[in-house]
Amino acid sequence: MNRRVAAAALRQLGPRLFSTAAISRSAAGGTREPTLGVSPLALSKFLSTAASIGGEGADERAGAIASASTKREEKALASYWGVAPRRLFNEDGTEWRWTCFKPWDTYSSNISIDLHKHHVPTTWGDKCARWLVKSLRVPTDLLPQRRYGCRAMMLETVAAVPGMVGGLLLHLRSLRRFEHSGGWIKALLEEAENERMHLMTFMEVSQPRWYERALVFAVQGVFFNAYFAAYLLSPKLAHRMVGYLEEEAIHSYTEYLKDLEAGKIENVPAPAIAIDYWRLPADATLKDVVTVVRADEAHHRDVNHFASDIHYQGHALRELPAPVGYH
Repeated sequence: MNRRVAAAALRQLGPRLFSTAAISRSAAGGTREPTLGVSPLALSKFLSTAASIGGEGADERAGAIASASTKREEKALASYWGVAPRRLFNEDGTEWRWTCFKPWDTYSSNISIDLHKHHVPTTWGDKCARWLVKSLRVPTDLLPQRRYGCRAMMLETVAAVPGMVGGLLLHLRSLRRFEHSGGWIKALLEEAENERMHLMTFMEVSQPRWYERALVFAVQGVFFNAYFAAYLLSPKLAHRMVGYLEEEAIHSYTEYLKDLEAGKIENVPAPAIAIDYWRLPADATLKDVVTVVRADEAHHRDVNHFASDIHYQGHALRELPAPVGYH
């Protein structure tokens, strides 16, 4: 009896609730397909009425109808705008599983880079930059010495800031002055993204505690604004400071590796995101991850010291081509 009443109600209300007037264009070809043009308010009222009439199981059926309607609507929107992400595949035919980076963003790190290069501070600006970087070690030194995973995360939350700030300010300067950047915008944003991927990787190794998260908020808030002001006042000082910051990062990761090799830290399997991003072998370990991350930091050290030298020699960055893709 309840089913008959529900069917009769559907026949009466159907023309008012549903319409084939709403047409969506298919993303693949441009063919037109009729879609359900349902008013959300009317649909919710209808479903609640049907639930009250249908008795047992009506709530589940109503929920399934609403879910299916939402999925159809989302698909129609994606098809209309034509920006639905395309499916990507690995070389072995399996589907690409990451949304934060694409297959063409992956690379094999050059771990043969010289890790012992050091810029000896000579000018007052160099010495000031060196002192500022040394002072930034204080927050990380507050953490337990053996929690290198969280120390690495702390370091990356700071190291990912300069590239973004520098790229932003160079972008705005390029717009104001109607001039190109010599590729330096892309190079600096590339550096920031690489540092962020370091953070995403170490998030798989160690989860920060509440006080470490609070420390990240404080340090990042202060450092972003300070570096923004420093880059506006003196880009050569800002880049020199980042060069020294990367030297400290190399030292920290070297100590991390020593503890891994000595067995003081468990050499766990590498996270899947690291294996795909750096094209590591399937049996790679945490030691392999730290090794490639340290090599990345050495490349960032070279780029920033190089950028500072350009400014010290009286040139603008755009006058020399940027080392895009150097890492």
